[in-house]
Amino acid sequence: MDLTYTEEEEAFRAGLRAWLSRALPQLPPKPHPLDWPGRRAYDTTWQRMLYDAGYAGLHWPEAAGGRGATPTQHLIYLEETEKAGAPYVGANFVGLLHAGPTIAAEGTPGQRARWLPPVLRGDEIWCQGFSEPDAGSDLAALRTRAVRDGDDYVVTGSKIWTSHAEVADWCELLVRTDPDAPKHRGITWLALPMDTPGITVRPLRTLAGSAEFAEVFLDGVRVPVANRVGAENDGWRVTMVTLSFERGTAFVGEVVACRRTLAELAQTAKANGSWDDSALRRQLGLLNAEFTALWRLTQWNVSEAQRGGGVPGVGGSVFKLRYSHARQELFDTAARVLGPDALDLDRDLALDRLSSLSYTIAAGTSQIQRNIVAERILGLPKGR
Repeated sequence: MDLTYTEEEEAFRAGLRAWLSRALPQLPPKPHPLDWPGRRAYDTTWQRMLYDAGYAGLHWPEAAGGRGATPTQHLIYLEETEKAGAPYVGANFVGLLHAGPTIAAEGTPGQRARWLPPVLRGDEIWCQGFSEPDAGSDLAALRTRAVRDGDDYVVTGSKIWTSHAEVADWCELLVRTDPDAPKHRGITWLALPMDTPGITVRPLRTLAGSAEFAEVFLDGVRVPVANRVGAENDGWRVTMVTLSFERGTAFVGEVVACRRTLAELAQTAKANGSWDDSALRRQLGLLNAEFTALWRLTQWNVSEAQRGGGVPGVGGSVFKLRYSHARQELFDTAARVLGPDALDLDRDLALDRLSSLSYTIAAGTSQIQRNIVAERILGLPKGR
């Protein structure tokens, strides 16, 4: 992996910096973190600005409407937008980082033409309907049933921890189409319009009071067969493509954000006197090494994805496993630096600390990631 930059890449960086300096002052005021309709409007406004400037879906293939940027250009983009304080994907998270790349890799030409442009423009928001109340981390144990009826599937069941369901237009939905098949088979990936009759959305409050998750109840919901991505009963393989994006590249921008937070913590510690604590200095140094290593691992994973046709490999599980714990350690350290101010929920750091607690569960628990690393990378036998 070559970590140096070419003249072309440095020119790309300079052009991006110049555009960011002009674009960011044009953004409206940032809404309150708990105002999800406001955040949807804010995030989609930013997405449209990116689209108009040619930066939307930067690393997506040109055939999918993207710019076909190299992995290095993609990383430069993430680094520069984070350094400039630009908005992250926010409410566009599922569409841009999960559903969109999955449709680009597995969808038909008609599906790509229908769903990808609105994602890139910020016109439509997606949510993720994977987890279920009784399935836990065993995603293959899902029970939401889809029965074929002519040109439709009739779907009945429920989903939980459905990201951004209350503001979404579409849902990437996993259903069981063959209840008699082994649990990893008989699953199908559907695109569900969220305004379809029979859908009930019940927001779930997080520890921080936000409602970016919801329960979704489906009572005889009709989904056109044309909305199926991949073959019937091949949904587990399609889902592994989705999860490889979620674990492999979806957290890239957050690594840059954590490195920035770490630098801010060091400055705060020097200002409030906690820098005199040698144990704290050692912890900050260790975290600096951790996030530097994670950034290098990110570069390697993105390069591997490029060589693999744009789909991240199982190395994403190594990254996700370590990043989840490093992020928790970072914000635990932030609490030591801030003292009582760490309890102030009007501070971004306090909210980030609460959200960090979910990272060892979200996108596959740490236990699941360890199994993937053990079995698929190290070649160890499956546990009994």
